[in-house]
Amino acid sequence: MRLLLTSAGVRNATIHDALLRLLGRPVADCTAMCIPTALYGHPAVGPGPNVRSFVSGTTDDMTGLGWRSVGVLELTALRSIDDDLWVPRVRDAHVLLAAGVDALYLHHWMRESGFADLVPELTDTVYVGMSAGSMVTTPRA
Repeated sequence: MRLLLTSAGVRNATIHDALLRLLGRPVADCTAMCIPTALYGHPAVGPGPNVRSFVSGTTDDMTGLGWRSVGVLELTALRSIDDDLWVPRVRDAHVLLAAGVDALYLHHWMRESGFADLVPELTDTVYVGMSAGSMVTTPRA
């Protein structure tokens, strides 16, 4: 997996250029999966307009960059559905976009959901983390 770790998403030309280098193709040619899970873990954020904004790309520079398609990978739901329904879609995605807010909550669900076990197989995937989405890639999330 190739990592682009940011504090606030793809907010400037330098970060956008780095993303394009990692992708090796235009954003419009790539499929993305967004991971909003970290947004649910904080009592001041929780479910609601912040999650909708992240998923729809209306207030951030992650899901609203002009991807060919954007799917949603909600980690808290993965144990309740068959791996055959979500694992192939994650493997096929060019990029994973992880929201920020609560790193510990996101870290817990990455492990609990089985997503963390899949990560070593995603050698061609670009992972873009925003804040907590970046922090969980470190040894001490």
